[in-house]
Amino acid sequence: MKKPLLFFAFAVALGVAVDQGTGPFVQLILIYIVINMMLAMSLNLVNGFTGQFSLGHAGFMATGAYSSAYLSTVLPHFGGAGQLFDFALLAFLGGLSAAVAGLLVGLPSLRLRGDYLAIVTLGFGEIIRVILLNTPAVGGARGMYGIQGPQDLNLGGIAISRFLWAFTQASGWAVLCFFVLWRLIRSQQGRHFLAVREDEIAADAMGVDTTRTKVLAFVISSFFAGVAGSLFAHYANYLNPASFAFTRSVDVVIMVVLGGMGSLTGSLFAAAFITILPELLRPLQEQTGIDLRMVIYSLTLIVLMILRPQGLMGSREFQWGWLGKWWPQPRPKAES
Repeated sequence: MKKPLLFFAFAVALGVAVDQGTGPFVQLILIYIVINMMLAMSLNLVNGFTGQFSLGHAGFMATGAYSSAYLSTVLPHFGGAGQLFDFALLAFLGGLSAAVAGLLVGLPSLRLRGDYLAIVTLGFGEIIRVILLNTPAVGGARGMYGIQGPQDLNLGGIAISRFLWAFTQASGWAVLCFFVLWRLIRSQQGRHFLAVREDEIAADAMGVDTTRTKVLAFVISSFFAGVAGSLFAHYANYLNPASFAFTRSVDVVIMVVLGGMGSLTGSLFAAAFITILPELLRPLQEQTGIDLRMVIYSLTLIVLMILRPQGLMGSREFQWGWLGKWWPQPRPKAES
């Protein structure tokens, strides 16, 4: 219990520092980093730890985003300091709707394996996008405008900016996602996930309900993708089906592969890297007038995959003790 609180306290301190020392653009990128971290960790449960191949994560994110945005227009709001509860509830409901979608997709499709499963999940993501394009209740092709989002707060004389509140909530969900998956993977159910990944036929022969195991991983992954979609919707205040196209799913898959299949901390590092790199290269495009940004971005990913095909972390998790190898050690005192 102490570690999640410690990480959450660090995230809040980081949010305060960013809120005081940077502008809206950096703040927006930081929110997107946290959202992408949740997407990468949740997909890693399916692709990395359970050994399946899903290409429909953007569909679950869209389900959570649009469900949460629509519910914000019909549910009563507490307002003021009550928004601390409002948006936490909306994020949970968005995640719940995505989990239901994951269950409906998972039950019939997760009996498939490999490329067949990838095609089914890809089709699901495109079906969701086309439905949203043709649903006037959520804006259709023009998108959904004016979504209610976090506002500046004043709690007992303490001013809390819109960014700080949104970042605190997003960080809380990301910390919860990390430690839920961390404990789950190290439980008996987690052993079932790994058994399905290593050899599904052998796992089935040993009594593991492989279909149930894959559906469970799919539902949990979908839930956190829906939460990430809700956070995205209420901070951006605008949704468009184009934001959840096939390329969004591919970006998340890249984060999982680059960070390491089966490494939660690797997903964190890769999500931050993939989100920041295109923005760091943006001045190059402005100076040269040539769109070299995505070319360099793609080449960087190719080089990393050639030099480190197993990903940044492989299947390992980051250990604080690794820093000691690079930190200068004091010389032992000479004996007198």
